[in-house]
Amino acid sequence: MIAYAIYFAFACFGVALLFNLYRVVIAVGVPDRILALDTMSINMIAILALFGIKEGTGMYFEASLLFAMMGFVSTVAYAKFILRGDIIE
Repeated sequence: MIAYAIYFAFACFGVALLFNLYRVVIAVGVPDRILALDTMSINMIAILALFGIKEGTGMYFEASLLFAMMGFVSTVAYAKFILRGDIIE
């Protein structure tokens, strides 16, 4: 039964990634694109965690932690670039 739940969660997060990709391509402004990219990174973290549960290994959880750190740093850097024009002062 847990296998069906994992596959359903894969499908849900896959559809969410497609919706986020649509928002990245067709967005009204730059802040909407930043938010969509951040949400895409959160969905990818969830997919990596689900894949780790499915495979039964901890390697994917470590990868999801690294992906979370990189997603956070890139979102902050991109938002700072939009606000100030440069990242490093």
